[in-house]
Amino acid sequence: MEFGLALPGRGPLARPDVVLRLAERAEALRFDSVFVTDHVVLPASMARSVYPYSTTGRLAGGAAQDYLDPLAMLGALAHATKRVRLGTSVLVVPYRNPLVVAKMLATLDQVSRGRMILGAGVGWLREEFEALAAPPFEARGAVTDEYLRLMRLCWTADPVTFAGRHYTVRDVHALPKPAQRRGIPIWVGGHTDAALRRAGALGDGWHPIGLRPPALLDPDEYAAKAARVRAAAVAAGRDPRAVALTLRCPMEVRGPRAKAAAGDRPLFQGSADEVAGDVRRYAALGVTHLVFDPTVPDLRAVLQNLERFAETVRPRLRRRRA
Repeated sequence: MEFGLALPGRGPLARPDVVLRLAERAEALRFDSVFVTDHVVLPASMARSVYPYSTTGRLAGGAAQDYLDPLAMLGALAHATKRVRLGTSVLVVPYRNPLVVAKMLATLDQVSRGRMILGAGVGWLREEFEALAAPPFEARGAVTDEYLRLMRLCWTADPVTFAGRHYTVRDVHALPKPAQRRGIPIWVGGHTDAALRRAGALGDGWHPIGLRPPALLDPDEYAAKAARVRAAAVAAGRDPRAVALTLRCPMEVRGPRAKAAAGDRPLFQGSADEVAGDVRRYAALGVTHLVFDPTVPDLRAVLQNLERFAETVRPRLRRRRA
């Protein structure tokens, strides 16, 4: 099992110096990855859109807040770190020209010496699609499928020719190639039927987000959806074992003096023994990479939580394996 940290892209901690400090500390604590998130603009009114990872249907903190660009931050992170994998969780694929994004990510992979992961999503915010003059919101799934195929081709073939319904290019050099010889791994986000099919047919990993309380993907639901990802891989003529299973979710390790919260305990939030037990439950399902979200927008608390996980949860996992 590998562990990552979702870095704050918006809100009180969304400052470049704070993001870099968190990434550097995660690397020092032997976390395996850090991830940035994506929005370009947020509408003043979201009357037609519902945020899918909140009980309220709205972004915490509202729309009038800083939102760091993920690709720009990845360049800084590539310089500030040496070992951790660097990824997007997730990049909204239809928002940007696929040749430009393929080029940027290939360059970032070269700069980071082969550490990039493309977490990819179709997007949910209709008003943002319109503001960016992106392809039609209703076509975002089909556009994402094409763009992902084209980006993978840019990373693995030369010259590049691609003919699709939403994008066509003929006989161009797309260089440099990524440092990773097979191209940058694509982790497909989402938990809908279309996302499960896309992960199995096109992805190197499935990367759902469990942010809505109670847990969006409890172990039983996760197992059922993972089976559908594998079935989609088989239907596409792929080895289902080649699709990594991952999960992004809030995590908090309570200190030894902290009182247990009343009511049902959210998964990955509790004592060191409880969090370690949750990790084992998902590992038994085949999950190989967990990416943790901070639960509070407080830098000191986030740093302390990372340290408690490294110092109290990971040793318990090692002891069980031994």
